[in-house]
Amino acid sequence: MLVASTAGQRGEAFHADYAATKGAVISFTKSLALELAPQITVNCVAPGWVDTDMSAATLKAKPALLATIPLGRAGSAEDIAGPIVFLCSRLARNITGEILNVNGGSVLCG
Repeated sequence: MLVASTAGQRGEAFHADYAATKGAVISFTKSLALELAPQITVNCVAPGWVDTDMSAATLKAKPALLATIPLGRAGSAEDIAGPIVFLCSRLARNITGEILNVNGGSVLCG
């Protein structure tokens, strides 16, 4: 179970280094899923904006960011944890190589 970011799928202006590393995590997920199947499943969660101490100043300074999220809010740590727990459980035993976007709809991709 890995964690990337929506930045790894669409890029991030002025943060190319961050976006590139998250894109690498996404490719790493897919490669490991192929290498480790069928014994081990490998998946990734790609959060969008998450309301944390680290992002609080940016979210406060740029309220227009929230307007780009169809659900109208940044996620919480709990919003990200739930899908991670699911992907680590037996309920997800037939899921591998997937990137699960947890971003309130800000990146609508499959």
